[in-house]
Amino acid sequence: MATLSEEAARLLDFNQKLDINLLDNIVGAMYSGIGEQQRVAQEILTTLKEHPDAWTRVDTILEFSSNQQTKYYALQILEQVIKTRWKVLPRNQCEGIKKYIVALIIKTSSDPETMEREKTYLNKLNMILVQVLKREWPKNWETFITDIVGASKTNESLCQNNMAILKLLSEEVFDFSSGQITQTKAKHLKDTMCSEFSQIFQLCQFVLEKSQNAPLVATTLETLLRFLNWIPLGYIFETELISTLIFKFLNVPMFRNVTLKCLTEIAGVTVTNYDAMFISLFTQTMAQLEQMLPVQTNIREAYARGQDAEQNFIQNLAMFLCTYLKEHGSLVEKKGMADMLLLALQYLVLISQLLPLQISILNIAEPTRAYQPFPFSQQGFHVLSDMCTETLLNFE
Repeated sequence: MATLSEEAARLLDFNQKLDINLLDNIVGAMYSGIGEQQRVAQEILTTLKEHPDAWTRVDTILEFSSNQQTKYYALQILEQVIKTRWKVLPRNQCEGIKKYIVALIIKTSSDPETMEREKTYLNKLNMILVQVLKREWPKNWETFITDIVGASKTNESLCQNNMAILKLLSEEVFDFSSGQITQTKAKHLKDTMCSEFSQIFQLCQFVLEKSQNAPLVATTLETLLRFLNWIPLGYIFETELISTLIFKFLNVPMFRNVTLKCLTEIAGVTVTNYDAMFISLFTQTMAQLEQMLPVQTNIREAYARGQDAEQNFIQNLAMFLCTYLKEHGSLVEKKGMADMLLLALQYLVLISQLLPLQISILNIAEPTRAYQPFPFSQQGFHVLSDMCTETLLNFE
């Protein structure tokens, strides 16, 4: 191993040409070696990663190494320089890194087979791009949204990955920004994303309405789910989005779980100026559910026999019903739709029988308890509400 240590010293000599085979061997020793060999390999790679000029060798590593672990290591070097030294790099180097990352992503994601084969590598590239965006957009990359939307229209595989990038960006800006960037910067990013969202929404709308590419549609729905808790409400309630989700995707097995999650997110919105849309959301969703999962179904048996997707659907259904009834149950009751509320509670009673199978007690019990004070006008509905509550309490 002493020989390897001596040879490895050449990796830190930036006046010499990088020995890719040597680097591959050291990375291999770190992942597959044991004892002293692994320890020395780890030290070598850590020292190289911390070298201030290490990032200048990333392009060589990515181009000439055939080892996926080595490539991933190179991306870690690039990510580190972005996170720690971006502000001190010359402007031309920042632009060069930015263009290089974009070119790599386009090259890797333009072909569906390559994208699937190098999924881990591409996911890391996407995360690195988002780190760049947090530092460059919008000041030094004003056209980013226009660029990514335009590129998405040229290739479905590229569009699928661009949706994944937009999802990551949304998560970074709206979910994980606390403690990572200043409040001022976070607000600026949020305001910019909201103001430019029309282009993104039009792209999502186009994919959901026109595309026959199932993986692209699935990724778009997952991305849309991340948008729903912050986008301007007009995009939800003043477009065809809700009806598209309910009538086009809810009854399709591969899309129904993410679609139900989207509807649950919408159901959690608490505003009073879209009451008619909330009623439509409930009645149309319940009508679809009756076809997909008739209330006469033995849900316990179906759950026991079902695969993960089927079991997740039952749990997501519970979340939708509980969320909607908690936030808008009084609205439905005021509209004299006791039969529809009765049906929803029947579903909850059936689902409550699955509590021993790890369905969450709190998620199901809380909304039904909330209905007890409501002045239900029909005795049968009041009795079922009490029965639902009693059934759920028995599981506590």
